[in-house]
Amino acid sequence: MTPRQAPSVAPVSEPAAARHTPSDRPLPPSAPLIVAPERLFDTDAVYAEIEDLARTHDEASAFRGALVRLLLARRKAGMALIEEAFTARPFDARPTTRAYSWLTDCIVVTALHAVKRHLHPLSNPTEGERLSVLAVGGSGRGEMAPYSDVDLLFLTPYKTTPWAEAVVESMLYVLWDLHLKVGHATRTIRDCLRLGAEDMTIRTAMLEHRFLAGDAVLAGKLHDRLFNDLFQGSEREFTEAKLAERDSRHEKQGQRYMVEPNVKEGKGGLRDLQSLYWIAKYLHGVQDAGELVGLGLFTDEEFAVFARASEFLWATRCHMHLITGRPTEQLTFDLQVEVAARMDYSDHGGRRAVEHFMQDYFRHATSVGDLTRIFLAKLEAENISVAPMLRRFFRRTPRLRKGFRVVTGRLSIADEDEFLSDPINLLRLFQEALRTGLLIHPDAMRLVPANLALFNDELRRRPEANRIFFDTLLKYGNPERALRRMNELGLLSAFLPEFEPIVAMMQFNMYHSYTVDEHTIQCIKVLSEIEHGDLVEELPVASSILNEGVNRKIIYTALLLHDIGKGREEDHSVLGAQIARKVAPRLGLKPKEAETVEWLVRYHLLMSDMAQKRDIADPRTVRDFAKAVQTKERLDLLCVLTVCDIRGVGPNVWNNWKAALLRALYRQTRRAMDGGLEALNREQRGSEAKRNLRAALSDWSARELRAETGRHYPPYWQGLHVTAHVVFARLLREVTEGKVAIDLQIDEDRDATRACFVMEDHPGIFSRIAGALALVGANVVDARTYTTKDGYATAAFWIQDGDQTSYEADRLPRLTQMIHKTLRGEVVAREAIKSKDKLKKREKAFRVPTSITFDNDGSDIFTLIEVDTRDRPGLLYDLTRTLSEANVYISSAVIATYGAQAVDTFYVKDMFGLKFQSLSKQKSLERKLRTAIEQGTKRALS
Repeated sequence: MTPRQAPSVAPVSEPAAARHTPSDRPLPPSAPLIVAPERLFDTDAVYAEIEDLARTHDEASAFRGALVRLLLARRKAGMALIEEAFTARPFDARPTTRAYSWLTDCIVVTALHAVKRHLHPLSNPTEGERLSVLAVGGSGRGEMAPYSDVDLLFLTPYKTTPWAEAVVESMLYVLWDLHLKVGHATRTIRDCLRLGAEDMTIRTAMLEHRFLAGDAVLAGKLHDRLFNDLFQGSEREFTEAKLAERDSRHEKQGQRYMVEPNVKEGKGGLRDLQSLYWIAKYLHGVQDAGELVGLGLFTDEEFAVFARASEFLWATRCHMHLITGRPTEQLTFDLQVEVAARMDYSDHGGRRAVEHFMQDYFRHATSVGDLTRIFLAKLEAENISVAPMLRRFFRRTPRLRKGFRVVTGRLSIADEDEFLSDPINLLRLFQEALRTGLLIHPDAMRLVPANLALFNDELRRRPEANRIFFDTLLKYGNPERALRRMNELGLLSAFLPEFEPIVAMMQFNMYHSYTVDEHTIQCIKVLSEIEHGDLVEELPVASSILNEGVNRKIIYTALLLHDIGKGREEDHSVLGAQIARKVAPRLGLKPKEAETVEWLVRYHLLMSDMAQKRDIADPRTVRDFAKAVQTKERLDLLCVLTVCDIRGVGPNVWNNWKAALLRALYRQTRRAMDGGLEALNREQRGSEAKRNLRAALSDWSARELRAETGRHYPPYWQGLHVTAHVVFARLLREVTEGKVAIDLQIDEDRDATRACFVMEDHPGIFSRIAGALALVGANVVDARTYTTKDGYATAAFWIQDGDQTSYEADRLPRLTQMIHKTLRGEVVAREAIKSKDKLKKREKAFRVPTSITFDNDGSDIFTLIEVDTRDRPGLLYDLTRTLSEANVYISSAVIATYGAQAVDTFYVKDMFGLKFQSLSKQKSLERKLRTAIEQGTKRALS
């Protein structure tokens, strides 16, 4: 086989006027760019330089290398100019995306020109040796972010000739050497029609084709054939495919209100806007989104919303690309901070710049959702979407109340003027939609935002308005659907103005998965599911409370208002209670009901905090909680509210550990309320625990049982379940001098692994175990240590893996082996933990101030030290080591994490067994703890 010879550079002898044809030069931009075109890419100068390169480089490889260096320099200079201009005008996305697209066009066309003219010249091309280069997909649309892919179609009239193949190959090598990510295909018109008919992705890409260079006549033929032979007559097929594709994409990406959204593919993102444009172009041949108004698909106001959302989302995406230097689409926490700074957001009103930025982001994403619904409902009205027609065929039209009618299977308005004569009808629209199960027609939806000004204080206080609102919440079984639509169209904030500040409000932390308004709606969704018996197995206590009966108006109102005070400098629970005091009576609640709602909003975190940040085994915890709650009605309502609140935070927040804590606190408090607070007596609980142990160890002799029950101090008996007492009894019987006995068991009820340790007592036991567990990557969620009268330490730690669940059974033997190794001193935890105690990049963006408090009232015999700070892998070890070195005895630790925030509460005594009453001792301990936290955080951030 003869190897292919490297072509030489063709001589240049034609006169200047004949060198360039219009199809070999970049077309002028169709709209203004953020940088003047002549500054961005001087075509004449670049083409002249190419001629010089051809004269000075005889070999093809040398010429191509010089060409790449020239184009690389020009592209780099152009990119820098665009970035500089965009930095100065950080919201001007459209002229920026057009500038990136036009600069790319120039590079592609210039590469084609150089390759055809100097590497593969063809003096007398045949009919089959014509070549047209088209941009398709995003490139064809003329919208590109800094690192968008370049999608090209090389079009030939017939089967690809050797010349065309050589041109395409050489051109691609040039583009790849320029570090462009090129998607490409070489096809004939027949190929395009055949493949477009088979593959909807290819068809969509070709829908947005745009001629760049080469044979313009050939490109024109493709355009005509696509619209006449492929697109025409397949409108319904294309529309249904795009809708199915959108649904699949949304399912994969998650909800619109997820706090780390995908700007391109996520719900309410750019792809949703592009889908609208694709469908409109396919159906009506539009060349610009502005034509949607003339077609009646959008009003002028709606198109203005479309344009603002598109501008904002594209600006965000461009900034993300520029920050990362690559095609990044996921707006992660660390990027959110940087994008907000580039877009000139600032801290104010008690909220960070990033929170203001993300609130704007989610408002625009919501607008995209509104526009999508209006657009798609219009398509249904035109009988373009198949599924709604089938639904209408099989469903009977329900009887409607006066003023409503059904249009194309959707709820609409009979007479617009009559409807708007009573603004309360805007509320009735959503009530009627829930009652009948009908979707709302886009024309009816449009009436809502256009007439929100009709709502005033007098209307909000009308009993009829409140009745309709509560019917929507309480009567039809799907309040989430109505609330979300009311919120997205602005009606919820019009009826309840106090709700408006939290609409699309992001909580910049790793704990909450949703914006505040969406979190509220998720909570109400959970409450409705509990009421309908959907969560009996998962939530037996909350289900039984609702089954027994509570005041539904109170619990729904409290959930609706529980976070309404967020986003201000004040404590949101206190401010929310003040708001509830005004709102509840306005909603028509009776004075006693309004008082209960106010109390629930003020203390909606009380049960969660008590369960997750305090030792429930300490009778004082339950006693204090019972005194704060006072009545069974409040306890029941607060328990249900707490469950809904936690489950509404995000999909992976609720687990068996939290469920077990809340169940225990609820049941113990109920018992205290029913039997009196004296039922929480330590001695009584200790006697009961010993009886349970004797029953569980029925095979032990009376002498062995007396020894076991007599070797422990009282806190041991009231702090652990009998299953742990049995494990410790057996470990103590088997442990030998100088050894460590370990038992790891899965606690399925709590989604955790219980690790029991027995060893000879000495200072620092708690810290040593915490260090060993940190080194194996275990997350401690609860821990307690006790000392026996004969000199042994018994320690129980509940741990979870990185997925916040118990370790798999087959991992326990290796886990035990590694813990043994650390406790024997074969690994020095203080040194080994340094490499593991690191924060991921996306976690570094969070500010978590450190707060340390001392509480001598929360326990009868211990001081509570609560440390609220940034979470990291080695935090617990650092804190317990610091306390140990200060001669502090740690009895137990309750560990709560909220994303990047950790709240570790230690039950401690000094070396003499006394509380830390001295203010100077407290200050000294606080300084040492803060130093340890600062040093550890600095290490984790390095």
